[in-house]
Amino acid sequence: MKAAIIYSSITGNTLALAEAIYAEMKQRVNHVQLIPIDELDYQCLADYDLIAIGSYTWDNGDIPPEMDPLFCEMEEQDLKHVKTGVFGTGDSFYPYFCGAVDLFRDMLYVHTDLAVTLKVELMPQQEDYRKVSAFCDRLTREHVLV
Repeated sequence: MKAAIIYSSITGNTLALAEAIYAEMKQRVNHVQLIPIDELDYQCLADYDLIAIGSYTWDNGDIPPEMDPLFCEMEEQDLKHVKTGVFGTGDSFYPYFCGAVDLFRDMLYVHTDLAVTLKVELMPQQEDYRKVSAFCDRLTREHVLV
């Protein structure tokens, strides 16, 4: 199984969350990569079995500009076989808390096999790190047909 954790972070909050997810995923998946958005090869997206996308929220609930190309590529490529999760950090002071997570969630639900989302207020705290384990459990859980 091959997994990617693709993220963008300005303040370090989303990076901290991405690193925690990476550490958990290394215990579950043989091959996992932590990839900053500016180092992503978009042509390799379909090569992954699992993709976790991490984004902070820009302005008033938007996807940050550097994440727009990823959003578009995920819409355009055939990625129905890829299980995905989306996570992010935000500030509940703004009217659309973690709006980028919601926008990615809605798109991933249509174009991939969306498994899980995680929203964190500002810098991850101890309780948020416990949620990381559950996030990774859901992302790596096999679908069982009954």
